[in-house]
Amino acid sequence: MVKLTVNGKQHEISSEPDTPLLYVLRDELELNGAKFGCGLGQCGACTVLVDGNPVFSCVTPLLVVAGKTVTTVEGLGSEREPGPMQRAFIQEQAAQCGYCIPGMMMRAHALLQKNPRASDADIRAALQPNLCRCGTHMRILRAVRRAAETMRTAQASPHAHGAVP
Repeated sequence: MVKLTVNGKQHEISSEPDTPLLYVLRDELELNGAKFGCGLGQCGACTVLVDGNPVFSCVTPLLVVAGKTVTTVEGLGSEREPGPMQRAFIQEQAAQCGYCIPGMMMRAHALLQKNPRASDADIRAALQPNLCRCGTHMRILRAVRRAAETMRTAQASPHAHGAVP
């Protein structure tokens, strides 16, 4: 058994230690936000956060994340209560097909946690490992900037509407 925390909940995973984290998330925990894209860690559709850092879950063995904290796009908010990053992507209509968006959100979220005032160059550099073929790149940039502003406002006023602790 491998123990890990996913989106704030403790889990004991029975999968083999060399099983890719993506398969555990989707098949065992039924968290389908992270997508299988290339299976080679080259497209970013499977990006999740491990202890706050973006990783390609399709090439990350379960054993590597044992005892660590994993955050998926489902951990940023819910359909009923989307988090700041999710709301920004919705408001900017940043998703066309939507396949890459969970990975983009996770990588952008990690960036803004470390650098709440990220420049466009910072955002572009952070999102560079994630591929989008639909061409919504400018909307994605706007969404990340919007999320950054929302997150900064929430930090300045913890009781503001939509603030996420």
